[in-house]
Amino acid sequence: MANVHKKVHRSQFKRERNAQNDKRPSAKLSYARIPVQKACFVLDAIRGKDVKTALGILAYNPRYASGVIKKLVESAIANAENNNNLQADKLYIAECHASNGPIMKRVHPRAQGRAYRIFKRMSHITVVLDER
Repeated sequence: MANVHKKVHRSQFKRERNAQNDKRPSAKLSYARIPVQKACFVLDAIRGKDVKTALGILAYNPRYASGVIKKLVESAIANAENNNNLQADKLYIAECHASNGPIMKRVHPRAQGRAYRIFKRMSHITVVLDER
């Protein structure tokens, strides 16, 4: 007998798929004016750490991205406390990643009428917390 699939409408399939999504507290920053590579240096330092330690690392990290990510982690903590009724002491950073955003292309004039391209890269940064 052949493989029999129950025909499901696209919207119903999406509804079922979205119902499976995890309900972990998270925060996302879109269009951050930080290249992905530079954001990942900071994200790698805090991945898997508990929230208190992560905020300490971010407070004393000299990179520009650390200030932006610190705000994002604080937002995720607030989401966890207000929306999911979780305690901040028990939270840790389960996932954090940055993905490429759009690139602003600029022109830098050079000698003898030439023009060099300058790419001002953006990223989308996501932080997901979980309870220990």
